Amino acid sequence: MATFWDETTDRKSTGFWQSGHRPTLIAALLYFDLAFMVWVLLGPLAPDIARTLGLTPAEKGLMVAVPTLAGAILRVVNGVLVDRIGPKRAGTISQAIVILGLFAAWALGVKSFAGTLALGVVLGFAGASFAIALPLASRWYPPEHQGKAMGLAGMGNSGTVLAALFAPTLAGLYGWNAVLGLCCIPLSIVLVLYLLLAKDPPSQPAPRTFRQYLGPLASADAWTLMGFYTVTFGGFVGLAASLPIYFTDRFGMTPIHAGYATAACVFAGSLVRPIGGTLADARGGASVLGIVLLVVAAALLGVSIAAGEGAVLACFIVAMLALGLGNGAVFQLVPLRFADEIGVMTGLVGMAGGVGGFCFATSLGLSRQLTGGFAPGLVTFAALALVALGVLVVVTDRWRATWGIAEGVRI
Repeated sequence: MATFWDETTDRKSTGFWQSGHRPTLIAALLYFDLAFMVWVLLGPLAPDIARTLGLTPAEKGLMVAVPTLAGAILRVVNGVLVDRIGPKRAGTISQAIVILGLFAAWALGVKSFAGTLALGVVLGFAGASFAIALPLASRWYPPEHQGKAMGLAGMGNSGTVLAALFAPTLAGLYGWNAVLGLCCIPLSIVLVLYLLLAKDPPSQPAPRTFRQYLGPLASADAWTLMGFYTVTFGGFVGLAASLPIYFTDRFGMTPIHAGYATAACVFAGSLVRPIGGTLADARGGASVLGIVLLVVAAALLGVSIAAGEGAVLACFIVAMLALGLGNGAVFQLVPLRFADEIGVMTGLVGMAGGVGGFCFATSLGLSRQLTGGFAPGLVTFAALALVALGVLVVVTDRWRATWGIAEGVRI
C-alpha cells in the first residue's frame, strides 16, 4: 500500500494510468460524486416539499435553481482557494460546511420557502466542489491525457443519479426532512476517504493577486469557453434539478417514479462525460462539441413537441447524453488554453455552467406558471445551443492557429 501511495509517477509515460496519481483521481471522483448528490437534492424532494409548504410553480423552479446559482458563485471562490491553499484543504473545508449545514437543516427543520432558499445557498458549497475536484485531478496528468482525467473526475456528475434514485424513496419512508440528515452519513464517510487518498499535485502554482486571478477574463477565449459550458453543463444540471418537477407536473407521476425517470436521464449524461473527454483527446474538443450542440438543440425541440411519456423520456435521454459528452469536450479544451490558470479557469467556467443551470431551471418554472407548460423554456434553451454552435464554427480555426499546443494534441 505504501508503495502504491508513494509511487514515483512516470510523467513521460504515454499510458494514462501511469501518467498521474490514481489515489487522488479516485478521491476527486468520490468527493465530486457525493457533493453533486446533495447539490441537486432539492430537485427530487421538490414535489414533497412543494406539497408541504404550498409552493407555486415559479417558487418550485426558484427553489431548485438557487443551489445552482450559489454553486456558480462559490466556484470562483473555490477556484481562488485551490490556488492559494491547495485543492485538498479547500475540498475539506467545503465538505465540512455542507455536512454541518445539512445537519442543522435536519435538526431545526425547514418550515418556509425562505428556509428552502437558505438551504439552497448551503448546498451551493457542494456544487462548488467542481472547482476543487477537477484541478485536483488535472494537475496530476499531462496534456495528452487531460480529456480522460477531467472526464473521469467529472463523472462525479453521476451523484445526481443517487439523489434521483434514493431521495424520493427515503422521503416516502421517513419524510423529506429526514433525508437531509441521512445525507450526512455518506458525506462524512467520503470526507474521511478524501483525507486519506487525496494528495495535492506537485505543480501547485504560486499565489497570485486578485487582479491576476481575473486575468483570464481579458481573453476572448475564456468568455467563449464559459459560454459553451453555460449550454452544456447548464443544460445538464438545469434538467437534473427540474426533471422531477417536469415529470410529476406534466404526466402526474409519483415522486418515486419521477425519480426513476430522472435517474435514467441523468445517468446517461453522467456516464458519457469521460467518453466525451476521450473522444475530444482523439478527435478534438471543438469537433465533438459541434455535434453535441446540434443534437442538444434537436432533442430539446423534440421534447417540446412530443406528447407521450416514452417519446419525451427518449428525447431527454438523448439530450443528456449529448450534454454529458459536451461537458467532457469543453474540459478537454480548457487546460489546453489555460494550463497555468486551470484552478481559476475551472472556477470561472464552472460558474458560467452554474449560471446556465440556474437560468434554465428558473425559466422552466416561470414557463410553467405563465403559460401552463414547459415548452417555451425548452425552445429557448434549444435556440441558445444553436447560437453556441454558430460561435464555435467562427472560433475553431483561430484556436487551431493561435493556441500553440504540442504536436499530437487536438483542439
